[in-house]
Amino acid sequence: MSEQGGRPAGRPDDWWGQLYDDSTEDTGPTTAPDSVDDRFASAKNTLTGHPPTALPRDAEPGDGGAGRRDRESAGTGPREAPLPAQRTTGPPSAASPAVPASPPPPGATTAASFREPAPPTVEPREPEPAAPSPPPPSALDYVGSGPPTYDPEPTALPAAEPDGLGELVADTVLDGARYGACTVRAVSLRGDSARYRGEPRRDALLTARFGTGEQALVLVAMASGVRATPGAHLAAAEACRWIGRAVGHSRQRLVEDLRAARRGQLKSGLHRLTDRSLGRLRASAAEQGVDPDAYTASLRCLLLPADPDCRTRVFFGVGDGGLFRLRDGAWQDIEPRLTPAEAPDGDRFTMDLGIPTPPSPYEPAPQPPPEPFRFRASLARPGDALVMCSAGLAEPLRGEPALCAYLARRWSGRTPPGLAAFLADAQVRVKGYADDRTAAAVWEA
Repeated sequence: MSEQGGRPAGRPDDWWGQLYDDSTEDTGPTTAPDSVDDRFASAKNTLTGHPPTALPRDAEPGDGGAGRRDRESAGTGPREAPLPAQRTTGPPSAASPAVPASPPPPGATTAASFREPAPPTVEPREPEPAAPSPPPPSALDYVGSGPPTYDPEPTALPAAEPDGLGELVADTVLDGARYGACTVRAVSLRGDSARYRGEPRRDALLTARFGTGEQALVLVAMASGVRATPGAHLAAAEACRWIGRAVGHSRQRLVEDLRAARRGQLKSGLHRLTDRSLGRLRASAAEQGVDPDAYTASLRCLLLPADPDCRTRVFFGVGDGGLFRLRDGAWQDIEPRLTPAEAPDGDRFTMDLGIPTPPSPYEPAPQPPPEPFRFRASLARPGDALVMCSAGLAEPLRGEPALCAYLARRWSGRTPPGLAAFLADAQVRVKGYADDRTAAAVWEA
């Protein structure tokens, strides 16, 4: 017996000759001297059971037989290296049995059976036109000379009463719609100052549709309560509800006047509806036992017909704010300009000599003159953007050119911004302007 790891007794490579002898049944008879290629082919045949296609014995893959013989004769070609000796721990045997060929296990993939599937045939198609994408949401926090004083996000919530939870208003209200030839976006934001102090939003917003189909009428109303007055947000919300109720009941007549472009009838009719709504607000103040001059609000409204053939847009209301038109990338301030001497009906002017009249001891104190009624009917053009806003946004638009330029770039496209983008644009801040902001924009297709 040989030592562990030694060669078996007898001829050193006798076991190799017995395995790859010419008379071995699993390799077949050979007629040429043995080579590395023959050994590789025999081993592969033993493992897979499929004899490979043999190359000429005097040629290598990709080379002629003469080239191989020339390299071997020159001593530069590949030489046959002996394989390492087989290590055995048992007694030497006269001959090692041939390794039987076993079939591949079920499901196994052999070299002969593997075929890469051909790629599927795809019929060429014409590319579909890309739909216009809305502008991305704005990431700008402020414009102007420097950052505003207050934080950009809400800080404190308004105080709440257990029995008055219905009087709470949200920090932000956002709405939108598309009717006829116009797309509407509307938002109301609590100002930075009110957010810091935990005061409720004094601005109120109402968007409502009355009727169906082309007979429908869209109303956007916004109101602002008196600053530093308890219940100012309640007065603003009540003013929007009263004017909404009045417009809703008069919807059919208003639609007819809009289609026929009866400017005079529209102005006088909407003036009566506005006075009636603000009168109900004063009556509500008397019922609550509060000062009517404190429990009031400025009111601004837009009327938009749903008929796509009617391009008339009507603005009306009382109090401060702004009305702007964005046309061809440039802002136009189209707020109706009034004088203090204008009569309540908004059509006649009287002389005002500036001579104060002493109060009479026999007559009650006169009522303060009502706010001048503002009215404007305009014909929209495709590509226009009409913007109505409260004083919280109108003042920085008139006082900060950087804000005008930024919003002009954002809102001049043919595609109106989405709700999120419009909200981000409306809350771009300017130092020195921290009031509530309410805005409604109408894009014309």
